[in-house]
Amino acid sequence: MIVSNASTLILLAKAELLGAFLAELGERVTVPKEVERECCEEKRTPDALVIRGAIDEKKIAVQPVKATKLYGKIRADFSLGSGEAEALTLAVSRRARLFMTDDKKAIQASKLLKLPFATALGILVRMHEKGLLGKKEALTKLEALRRHGRYSRDIIDDARSRLEAR
Repeated sequence: MIVSNASTLILLAKAELLGAFLAELGERVTVPKEVERECCEEKRTPDALVIRGAIDEKKIAVQPVKATKLYGKIRADFSLGSGEAEALTLAVSRRARLFMTDDKKAIQASKLLKLPFATALGILVRMHEKGLLGKKEALTKLEALRRHGRYSRDIIDDARSRLEAR
């Protein structure tokens, strides 16, 4: 199972990568109800429409968080927002093989919980390495992620060098 929080889905949608990523993945991404709300609340934005479409097409599954005690502990221990805490709780309780997040606190929590994670930048680089995106297209998508994400210059430069190396 792959679980995502809102940040990565929104960034992939804004960079026009979500459809290709989900098609290549070959399995559904799972999100909790709060992440669905965060992603689709602004119903008319292009990224919300893309994410809602993926949910409607069953490429993204919405599941309730049942481990309420774990949710409370994760939210308190890591000072996470409700969407991040629900997604992380779902990932831990369902033993997800991957947690998608671009939230700094959720990344730190993933590391402490030894939960494998991926960011939108990491997904972009991996798609390029697999030959799903040419160098020019990948660099264009990187620019979109730079504009919409909260990445440091060093992180963007590292991703750019990895894209240009292939």
